Amino acid sequence: MFLRAVTTAAALGLGAFAAQAETRVQLALDWKFEGPAAPYFAAIDNGHFAGAGLSVEVVAGQGSLDAIPKVATGAYPFGFADINSLVKFKDQNPDAPVIMVMMSYDKPPFAVIGRKSLGVETPADLEGRILGAPPPDGAWAQFGPFATANGLDMSKIKVEPVGFPTREPMLAEGKVDAVTGYNFSSFLNLARLGVPEDDITTILMADYGLALYGNGIIVNTDFAEANPDLVKGFLAAVAAGWKDAIADPAAGAAMVIERNPAGDLELETRRLQMVIDANVLTPWVAEHGMGPVDPERFAASLKQVGETYAFKNAADPALYFTDAYLPEDGFPLE
Repeated sequence: MFLRAVTTAAALGLGAFAAQAETRVQLALDWKFEGPAAPYFAAIDNGHFAGAGLSVEVVAGQGSLDAIPKVATGAYPFGFADINSLVKFKDQNPDAPVIMVMMSYDKPPFAVIGRKSLGVETPADLEGRILGAPPPDGAWAQFGPFATANGLDMSKIKVEPVGFPTREPMLAEGKVDAVTGYNFSSFLNLARLGVPEDDITTILMADYGLALYGNGIIVNTDFAEANPDLVKGFLAAVAAGWKDAIADPAAGAAMVIERNPAGDLELETRRLQMVIDANVLTPWVAEHGMGPVDPERFAASLKQVGETYAFKNAADPALYFTDAYLPEDGFPLE
């Protein structure tokens, strides 16, 4: 059904890319131009994409669910998306030609952000308190497995649906005791609202029993099969961009601000550094390189996804991720 619905779009999109595959491609991001987008701009400005024979246009997005269908229909050959969202999309659209080819966030940014002054420092502290959670929030979507892993009694947690714009203000005003969000966004938003940084607690779900992975590079499989060397070159250039951003986050953030003059250089430098420290440069990545996933952990993550999502089809890791376009030992970042 999916393929019938998008045959025309895929044919047009992939046909256009095939005509220009040696030079021009597009990357659909999950979000607007902020610190975490620095590696892609570093790959452009520092010549890594050009060295691979590519001219890359980076396009801002409105969330991972926005990037996945863009790539699946062939409108874009590459995207940056959350693999847990991709797993559900593929389960609902098994014929969709899209797969992840490079893991970027070894630890997902899903977090619970609380305030010490409101009594929230550990997962157990959430019982008996009010949790603000936007219904479409990616972190809220993973709260069930997180609660199970930490033995939390959901009947003792009052969940207050909140909007994205009001999430951190409500916590800053003490109207909720904690919120779900991304570690590198909610923390900085609270700090900008005047909440003392030493009063902010970041409970990264990946540090408390969540086996899930985060965001990575996805590709249209029809495009990839027709252009395997191009895909390999693209991923190598992205990894080189990450290496540059890790070596000099301020320079990377400055490249973002060039594309988003309304942004704050200091803020985006901090955001980028937080992503590097908490989500990208983990001990596992330091040992195995960026790109691949641990098969056992990935299998465990699919079981956790199944705690709050009813799979229509058997969960098969090979449907969602492939290392076929990665070097055997991943991409070293240091």
